[in-house]
Amino acid sequence: MDLQSLKIERRQPPLRRRGNPWPVRGLVLGLLGGAGWLFLPALLTFIDRVRLPLVRRYVVTEAAAAATAAVRGTAANGYIVAARRAALSSDVPGRIVEMAVREGSTVKQGDIVARLFADEYRAALLRAEADFGTAQSQVLRTQAATRSASADVTQAESGAATAAAQRREGEALLAWAAAELARAIEMVASGASSTRDVERATSERDAQAARLAALRAAETTAAAAVAVAKTRVATAEADVAVGLAQQVAASASRDLAKATLDKTDVRAPFDGIVVLKDAEVGEVVSPNSVGGGNARGAVCTLVDFASLEVQANVPETTLSSVAIDAGVDVFLDAFPDVRFEGRVDRIWPTADRQKATVEVRIKLQQLDARLRPEMGARIVFRSDQATPLASGAPVPKRIIVPETTIVQIDGQSGAFVLERDVVRFAIVTTGERKNGRVVIETGLTAEQSLVLDPPPTLQSGDRVRIQDS
Repeated sequence: MDLQSLKIERRQPPLRRRGNPWPVRGLVLGLLGGAGWLFLPALLTFIDRVRLPLVRRYVVTEAAAAATAAVRGTAANGYIVAARRAALSSDVPGRIVEMAVREGSTVKQGDIVARLFADEYRAALLRAEADFGTAQSQVLRTQAATRSASADVTQAESGAATAAAQRREGEALLAWAAAELARAIEMVASGASSTRDVERATSERDAQAARLAALRAAETTAAAAVAVAKTRVATAEADVAVGLAQQVAASASRDLAKATLDKTDVRAPFDGIVVLKDAEVGEVVSPNSVGGGNARGAVCTLVDFASLEVQANVPETTLSSVAIDAGVDVFLDAFPDVRFEGRVDRIWPTADRQKATVEVRIKLQQLDARLRPEMGARIVFRSDQATPLASGAPVPKRIIVPETTIVQIDGQSGAFVLERDVVRFAIVTTGERKNGRVVIETGLTAEQSLVLDPPPTLQSGDRVRIQDS
């Protein structure tokens, strides 16, 4: 078999012309550059996440006066209240016919704030005054009768004295007549006189005896007249006593009617300002214990602004920092930048179980026209080392930051200020510290961003990664 015929002839391919490689290279480089441009920020971010420290940011703000003062002591919330506050009403039920005040009216003690319908009470007073006049007239009449009876007693006693004198005279004349009769009898017995003289003496004696009997009867009658006159005096005096008692009763009735009439005028018990008007003209008011369900209990509410004080609810856990007569800073919610000076006046003997607080009353050193009852307030009980601020004047805002933003570098206090992602060390002057917060006197301004809890290795000029939250 011829194997040569089976041999495969291998032919060399024709030589092809070699192309330019730079377009392909340019395309590859372009693709690599686009991918680098696209993924480089993510790559750099990943590198920063691995290499840069993660820090938290604190934005500096100017604290209000109350927050600034809270660093100086123990803080609590409270309200402005009035120690003297009264809901004015009448002691008798009635319909209002005149209202003399409105909200904001200033009244003095004794001023009339409202009048009730009082025609029946006025008529009752007129009748009581008439009864009192009648009782007075009765007393005068009985006193005149007493004086007349006393005069009769005097006259009767004078007649009795005259009758007694005449009776004694009659007794003397009768004794003389008896002596004359005895002499006449002796003379007749001796023959010196006649029986006619005895008869004349006997007649004279009998006449004097009869006259004496008449005088004794007149004396008895005069004594009886004295007794009757004295009885009349006693009766008149009893009538005077009854008249005086009736006069006292009539006077009491008159005073009662006048007092009842006066109760229809609702008066201010002290100087103050009307803060609430509870009723209008035409409405019926009455004491809370009487009257129908539609009757008003009060006419208006009066507050003595001179008695305004602060009621603070102090947590039990901080009560140890409160002492009688201790200095207090008071800041109103309506005027948070104004400080009012106060002193602890009294501490309540009981606590509020539900709120776990103790009520403390604070006496303000100086009252202000801006104070209103029921205003919210922030109270700061100053520590012994804190110096008081000016009372009633605006308190400048200050910068307060957490103590964790302050670090010590080379013996100097400062804070790391964030400028985008770069920190800069700023030297500061610190003030009072309390509860993890510190007052910055100098070195920082509002709206700056600080690093909270900076790492020990952080240096000024370092780049950092800021935590989103």
